[in-house]
Amino acid sequence: MQSAGYVIVGKMEQTRVPDARYQIGAGKVEELAQLVKETEAQKVIFDNPLSPIQAYNLAKAANVEIIDRFQLILEIFTQRATTTEAQLQIKLAKLRYDLAQAKDRVRLAKKGEQPGFMGLGAYEADVYHESVKREIHAIRRKLRKTRTSRVLHRERRVEMEFSQISLAGYTKAGKSSLFNALASEHVAVDTALFTTLSTTTRMIEMSGKRYLLTDTVGFIDRLPLMLIEAFHSTLEETIYSDLILLVLDVSEPLYLIEKKLATCLETIERIGASGVPVITVLNKIDLLSEAEIKQKLAKLEQETMNPVPISALNKTNLDTLRNEILKMLSNYVEASFTIPLTNETMSFISWLFKTADVKSLKYDENAAHVVLEASPSLAEKIRSRVEGFHGKLENVSRDEKRA
Repeated sequence: MQSAGYVIVGKMEQTRVPDARYQIGAGKVEELAQLVKETEAQKVIFDNPLSPIQAYNLAKAANVEIIDRFQLILEIFTQRATTTEAQLQIKLAKLRYDLAQAKDRVRLAKKGEQPGFMGLGAYEADVYHESVKREIHAIRRKLRKTRTSRVLHRERRVEMEFSQISLAGYTKAGKSSLFNALASEHVAVDTALFTTLSTTTRMIEMSGKRYLLTDTVGFIDRLPLMLIEAFHSTLEETIYSDLILLVLDVSEPLYLIEKKLATCLETIERIGASGVPVITVLNKIDLLSEAEIKQKLAKLEQETMNPVPISALNKTNLDTLRNEILKMLSNYVEASFTIPLTNETMSFISWLFKTADVKSLKYDENAAHVVLEASPSLAEKIRSRVEGFHGKLENVSRDEKRA
């Protein structure tokens, strides 16, 4: 809640079957109203989802605005969104949420006690319903254009034959800090939730190889399905990755780490990326003692995939992480060839330096001798072009030295 700019002045809890009228029991509603009065609270936030009727009844009883967890997340997202795409995705999620509750909200808007409730005025249910649907269609059209642009960028990256690595994980785990450390970048880093709401992709180099690294939106427990769907085009960068770096904040209590790990794995499965190889990055070891690190690593080794403890902030163990990444993506081959020197082949050699790891380049009077490493698909493309230049491919072998 602090991430949305709120100051918490009081808390209440109740364990019971949800009440149809208030969500909580009638006696608890009286306690809530008294707590609001004593603390002079201006808003009440429920961790449970509320129906429009429940929110309306609670607002009448407590005489303040009542929102639920979904609306709180929307508020945070709205504050954090900086790109047009993220803003459209948030608006889409809100409209779909409104549409699902349109009839109840319109009926409540007509009640004399609180005219214009939720800003609906005197809209009839069918008119309001159609108005929201038109807005949804308009936003989806805009998002399709953005998606087309994203697909073109992705196809361009695929043509360049670079392996793609995505950072994923629970919000506030330190993904953006790790992105900055690996890419020497300065994307926004904050202690608040959802600092990153859109993707950032940069080229990085490790052991002479080039990779594309993408920072993505953070996951959260019980993230509403509407928000998962609204941000699918952003999250789908994870689906098309060759490797996922799943970042966990290992400085937190073990039960919380395990809970957030389960949320992350469930979200990865929901977006269709469960088949992508994973390295689990146990971040923020700088906040733990050596004994605590060993204890947590021993426990999490059985629950995580390829765990690597690091501190992104202090850049501790980043070389270990890089070596693990190289091992996971160790499908490169080494190739050597000779091609005649022409204007075309000189352009081709220039292209090689941008797309492959050129180990050596030697010229004699009429030819160029090249040794390089590349992914199998890129090596095959190079073979085809070399043969097109009437060159000679002298050797192709699997590279086993990348780790």
